[in-house]
Amino acid sequence: MGFGQGLSGLNAAAQSLDVIGNNIANSGTVGFKAGSAKFADVYANSRVGLGTQLASINQRFSVGTISSTGNQFDLAIDGAAGFFRLQDSSGAVSYTRNGQFLADKENYIVNAQGQRLTGYLGTSLTPEPIMVPVGNIAPAATTSITSTLNLDAREESVPATVIFDPTNTSSYSHSFPITVYDSLGNSHQLSQYFVKRDGTPGVASNWEVYYRLDGDALNAPYDDSNPTPLAFDAAGRLTSPATPVNLTINDIGLANSPADPLDFTIDYANSSQFGGEFTYRFDPDGYPTGEYASMSVASDGTIVASYTNGETRALGTLVLANFTNLQGLKAVGGNAWIETSESGQPVLGAPGSNGMAVIKSQAVEDSNVDMGQELVNMIIAQRAYQANAQTIQTQDQVLQTLINMR
Repeated sequence: MGFGQGLSGLNAAAQSLDVIGNNIANSGTVGFKAGSAKFADVYANSRVGLGTQLASINQRFSVGTISSTGNQFDLAIDGAAGFFRLQDSSGAVSYTRNGQFLADKENYIVNAQGQRLTGYLGTSLTPEPIMVPVGNIAPAATTSITSTLNLDAREESVPATVIFDPTNTSSYSHSFPITVYDSLGNSHQLSQYFVKRDGTPGVASNWEVYYRLDGDALNAPYDDSNPTPLAFDAAGRLTSPATPVNLTINDIGLANSPADPLDFTIDYANSSQFGGEFTYRFDPDGYPTGEYASMSVASDGTIVASYTNGETRALGTLVLANFTNLQGLKAVGGNAWIETSESGQPVLGAPGSNGMAVIKSQAVEDSNVDMGQELVNMIIAQRAYQANAQTIQTQDQVLQTLINMR
């Protein structure tokens, strides 16, 4: 009799409805991949099939919509190739497309299940859990100052008989302060005073530069008796000094501070003297200490920490994993998969390399469930269930007819 075929059909339709229901239930789950039930017919030395059976439940690994969240640690894989690599406290590894991450109490970047996001840290090529940096970064002392400077050729010369005095504005032509840092990150104000002197008309023009650090005059050989001379030719080009000026300041005026002496160069090579306004741009290196402010991940997976002093530090690179046979992965719940012998070993790489997708920071990948398609599939599965129930009812009527024969 044909009850078995109809019963297998009922079971198949019910299983298909289960898969559809699971898809719909996870339509709002970040990184979820919709599944679809695959069936196969059953034969056992019979010319007529014995019904159907569930062959597999495959998942569609198409990319879901990328949605911006603004959350600092949220990440989205913008492309089909790649999974986030996660590691739990025991070292077990799993993979996910759910990029909702946060920092735990130990400063590791984790998902909702506490599994740690991994990456290549420093020069290591072994994936390690990524941590949020804590504490301050070390300061850097100023070692060089580059300038882009134009001294006004129309400026009146200051007579040589006028002694430079920073409190007397008629004793200098222009002044400009810049901030420099010592080895401990303490800031100091270096003031430059530009004084135009008489030159040779039509041949050369001379300027002098005097210095003050935190308002104090410098000791020899950088005192007022030895200003830095700047010489320009008739075309307004700097002819002297030919090399950067080196300043070494031993007494930096901080009590109880073990900071090293200031030792830096000032490069006036880009200076000019044209008949235009006094313009300047001085770019010193060095910076004070800074506290951790935020962290971001670039499209190529570079993990960048930002600090309150405006500096950034590359901590490492996020690692992604891909598999030859995605259908071979085993779902373990929590929106994660683990590798199996069918999936093959993971191929690891940085985002944007080795065929991997790129990363979009402060965003997540939504579920790839197509609600319209799922509702159509539900109608089809419902009709299949009804049709299989009808075959059982018909077989029952045939059997009843045989029983009633006299």
